[in-house]
Amino acid sequence: MSTFLDVMIQDHIAEIIIDKPPVNALDSTEWFALANTITQTGQRDDVRVIIIRAQGRGFCAGVDIKELDQYPERIIEVNAGNYATFKAIHLNPVPVIVAVHGFVLGGGIGMTGAADIVVASRCASFALPEVDRGAMGGGAHLQRLFPVQKVRYMFFTGEAVAAEEAVQYGFLEAVVERDELPETARAIAAKIAAKSPDMIKIAKEALTGIEDGNLEQKYRWEQGFTLEAYTRPDSAETRRAFVDKRDAKF
Repeated sequence: MSTFLDVMIQDHIAEIIIDKPPVNALDSTEWFALANTITQTGQRDDVRVIIIRAQGRGFCAGVDIKELDQYPERIIEVNAGNYATFKAIHLNPVPVIVAVHGFVLGGGIGMTGAADIVVASRCASFALPEVDRGAMGGGAHLQRLFPVQKVRYMFFTGEAVAAEEAVQYGFLEAVVERDELPETARAIAAKIAAKSPDMIKIAKEALTGIEDGNLEQKYRWEQGFTLEAYTRPDSAETRRAFVDKRDAKF
């Protein structure tokens, strides 16, 4: 098991817990490890529902920008790892519940947007600051959470939306106190785990098949623009400014 992941299975419910201080920002190898864990867990005969949650200050700050600042060529691996993780959630044979707290950024948005059910703590906030990191991607998943114009506002400005504001858009099944978050997710998972596992798997496949468009194709389209963005002079400045903890200059 990867050192930044913990997996617990009880009563047909699997909990995958991300714990990589300080902000749960994952590097290129860690995204692949997470994707593999999600995929393998969903294939187990004793698992009927998966919960993904995190420890620490927030759910996930996305990719490790410091890695990309030092090794820009790893954007290929990071893109592939993100794609694999979000696909592992969205196309998992069993339902996936994502339980978020604190900051939900970048890859955290991808996981949340790929999920079947989302619950959040009151302290949660959602943002996609990709334009401030010299990247693209995540808009397809953000658009499963927020309407089109709100997605564009969030993408263009990088501003965060708090959970108690986000609830009006309908993607949050529950907003609870931070200490109630794990148990809230488990209670929903238990309702699903009590059903026929065959029927739930059929239901998930059917529901995924009737979605508008193809989420994975949309995300791959976006990722092509991430590669383009990385070739622009502004991209290096955005990454350097982030690492130096200063405002970028254009």
